[in-house]
Amino acid sequence: MANIKPLGQRVLVKRIEAETKTAGGLFLPDTAKEKPQEAEVISVGTGGRDDKGALIEFTVKPGDRVLISKYGGTEIKLDGEDYLILSENDILAIIG
Repeated sequence: MANIKPLGQRVLVKRIEAETKTAGGLFLPDTAKEKPQEAEVISVGTGGRDDKGALIEFTVKPGDRVLISKYGGTEIKLDGEDYLILSENDILAIIG
């Protein structure tokens, strides 16, 4: 993977693909699937500053599984893989 470091309070994530099969055993075509909201944090940005200039700590770290906003972020392709750069505010929860 290419070495990429998001800037500010941004996070680079890779979506975790959802199941392609229903509970009844039917396979879903790509057109019927929604984009997964679960992702793995790949890297975190350089951080931000509050009103007093103090560094704002990240809540997530590389390797965390997270739940992300459905429509947040910017999709990018690196080395043939799809990633998403989003604000840490677009991360809804840490899973597990």
